[in-house]
Amino acid sequence: MSMFSIFGVSGSAISAQSQRLNVVASNLANVDAVAGPDGQAYKARQVVFQTTLMGAESSAGVRVKEVTESQQPGRKVLDPNHPSADAEGYVTHSNVNAVDEMVNMISASRSYQNNVEVMNTAKSLLLKTLQMGQ
Repeated sequence: MSMFSIFGVSGSAISAQSQRLNVVASNLANVDAVAGPDGQAYKARQVVFQTTLMGAESSAGVRVKEVTESQQPGRKVLDPNHPSADAEGYVTHSNVNAVDEMVNMISASRSYQNNVEVMNTAKSLLLKTLQMGQ
């Protein structure tokens, strides 16, 4: 594996973590959502990663394989005066857990930062190698 392939591997990880952060942001924005455009409560989404080969160099990277929806039922809150209440007076809210999403956001952010640091370290090593040749 060449030093230059490090940039491809870290770049793919940065891209994947960026997508993960976007999904987390969407989940957090809909924590208290009652009904989506289809009339159903918002369902939390999670990113599934997959290892992938990066070109002809047999180095591996990462990509987002899919974004899945949680199948857990939404929170039911008794509010008979709400326009979206069912026959028993319950309103179904999204199934997003704000604490889980905050932990997910911190994890994605740290992974993103670590991959940026890997790229900066590789760049520094390449520059020092070039300086040694002078």
